[in-house]
Amino acid sequence: MSLSDEIRSCRLCAQRFARTATRHAPRPVPWFRPGARLLIAGQAPGARVQASGRPFTDASGARLRHWLGLSEAEFYDQNRIAIVPMAFCFPGYDAKGADLAPPAICAATWRLRVMAALPELRLTLAVGGAAMRWHIGPGKVADLVADWRARAESGSFPLPHPSWRNTGWLKRNPWFEAELLPQLRARVRAVLE
Repeated sequence: MSLSDEIRSCRLCAQRFARTATRHAPRPVPWFRPGARLLIAGQAPGARVQASGRPFTDASGARLRHWLGLSEAEFYDQNRIAIVPMAFCFPGYDAKGADLAPPAICAATWRLRVMAALPELRLTLAVGGAAMRWHIGPGKVADLVADWRARAESGSFPLPHPSWRNTGWLKRNPWFEAELLPQLRARVRAVLE
């Protein structure tokens, strides 16, 4: 059984998800192959990804593809891009409809094995706080993103989550689009070609 198949059959969080407001079953969404050169390390799938079985099949995905300057076909090419969230399943919503955090048990169980299975990685995009803590280290998301130049030198780009919830932050920080995104797009293109 391949590592992707092992992850796809994981049910570690079945009881946890059954207690959420959504009361859903696990549906891990692994999206990687050993030859990938770009890692998109995200948070966890959302409800739409839970339904589709394909990462970033929502407005956040459209924004992320725009940030990267990639077509949908390029973005979903598993031979070149690995999309590996900190939790492979949709964590669900709480009673007030807020997103639950990615269960730590997922990363503890799978992350090191997945990273070992991706020896060709040349660039890591840490999208959101949970991914930044794992791949970059502690710190506030805004501070880590603001210090992107130091991270880019070592092969990592910290990125805020591309959710609509961060639209205000993006408007208050025009350097993100003016300075970071052109460098990010150039680096992504170089790594993929």
